[in-house]
Amino acid sequence: MKTGGQLVVEALVANGVKRISCVPGESYLAVLDALYGTDIDILVCRQEGGAAMMADAWGRLTGEPGICMVTRGPGATNASAGLHVARQDSIPMILFIGQVQRDAREREAFQEIEYRRAFSEVAKWVGEIDDPARIPEFVTRAFAVATSGRPGPVVLTLPEDMLTESAEAPAARAYQPVESHPGPGQIARLAELLSAAKKPVAILGGTRWSIESVAGFRSFAERWHLPVGCSFRRQMLFDHLHPNYAGDVGIGINPALASEIKEADLVLLIGGRFSEMPSSGYTLMDVPYPRQTLVHVHPDPAELGRVYRPDLPLAASPRDFVAALADLAPAEEPAWSARTAAMHAAYLRWSTPPEKGPGDVQMGPIMNWLEANTAPDTIFTNGAGNYATWLHRFHRFRRYGTQAAPVSGSMGYGLPAAVAAKHLHPDREVICFAGDGCFLMHGQEFATAIRHELPIIVLVINNGIYGTIRMHQEREYPGRVSATDLTNPDFAALARAYGGHGETVARTEEFAGAFLRARASGKPAIIEIKLDPEAITPTRTLSDIRNG
Repeated sequence: MKTGGQLVVEALVANGVKRISCVPGESYLAVLDALYGTDIDILVCRQEGGAAMMADAWGRLTGEPGICMVTRGPGATNASAGLHVARQDSIPMILFIGQVQRDAREREAFQEIEYRRAFSEVAKWVGEIDDPARIPEFVTRAFAVATSGRPGPVVLTLPEDMLTESAEAPAARAYQPVESHPGPGQIARLAELLSAAKKPVAILGGTRWSIESVAGFRSFAERWHLPVGCSFRRQMLFDHLHPNYAGDVGIGINPALASEIKEADLVLLIGGRFSEMPSSGYTLMDVPYPRQTLVHVHPDPAELGRVYRPDLPLAASPRDFVAALADLAPAEEPAWSARTAAMHAAYLRWSTPPEKGPGDVQMGPIMNWLEANTAPDTIFTNGAGNYATWLHRFHRFRRYGTQAAPVSGSMGYGLPAAVAAKHLHPDREVICFAGDGCFLMHGQEFATAIRHELPIIVLVINNGIYGTIRMHQEREYPGRVSATDLTNPDFAALARAYGGHGETVARTEEFAGAFLRARASGKPAIIEIKLDPEAITPTRTLSDIRNG
């Protein structure tokens, strides 16, 4: 006989959980007690949204479900921001929520929410465990649902009295992921389509990749001389300095690459949904019938044909699909090698940062310095905002597992993701890009980095405004500034107040020294970069936008 709390923790251990993020609550004290003395590492966070985003980052970087625990009501609704990121980004994650006791349900008890109704849009499955004897069943199912097909978040609610009740239950077993494989006939048809193509392009996206599948697809692209693009915020799926790399397919796409995709006669879309952002508002391919021959590979059959009707749909994870390509080679040298080389050259020009811009801080030289002074396995994280363009356009990702950024465009993601990434990979440098508005969404998680001695480096690019919104505002309502100015703290002093390292960069030439001191400090660090608000994008000023 074991308590529900003990059974929950035993099920987590059986499924290989090494770490969880949480904000503690009285509704699941029995689970916290059962965690005492186990090998599961607990990151105690300062706000549930940050805790959920840390779980998302673990899922994003490992492919295994990130685990988060929060209390009922306000704790759960705070965590919903992280659930939304995981849902839109197809990230495996499990959120455990303490719930009101069973005999008080449906009375709108203290902090009560009916989570099936509340979270059905942002979770793959929402379950509530009434009987502690069923905990192994529910938890193992949660892992399977979170990782199978299109991955995503699962919510399990735990009534407080159920967690203290004792029951006899079977020993929990580890889940087994569900895989689907492409058939030999489908691979043969792919070879026929590729052989008949004149202007093919591959676009990589989604999740359920691995180091091995990334390497396997690189070999396939080399054999077929394929130009390869990466979907929005999935740039780590292909080495940017590889001669086959054509650029990222997302917000602010290189116009040359957009033209090549529109004019392609075959698009090989692997892993991604090609939703609004990567498709440039559904303009790169026609809906529902693309002009291009479309081969769409996705692990969830429900996504195949949901928006675009593919000529060859393949229900398979990227890992399994790439494994099936191991022996697929062209019968003769493909005729598009020169086009692939030209597309890579266009990417290199597009990803070379400008040297000049408004104000005393130039982000172009800063990006060049970072490229020359960070290792290929450095992990970069960010949230959302115009500042992220500097990272996404001008950093050249080299390796899988080096990017954690929200496809959903959620602000505040970068700092919690950096904390999670450093906890996962303490031997690798982790650099977070954040705007001033973005940072203060979950800036309190800097305290989590301090508590757990995780020496991340946070670049707060401070222009004193909600930059993306101001950009749109000046375009639509020029000169009528409303609700987009910000008042900020001294971010370097804030870092020191937490017990970390703080630096302020007011001129370009100050950055290198500030970064090296932050790195040498061995502490979590914030480097505030004071950017002129006129430098709203790498190539346009606010005045340009205001004046049309």
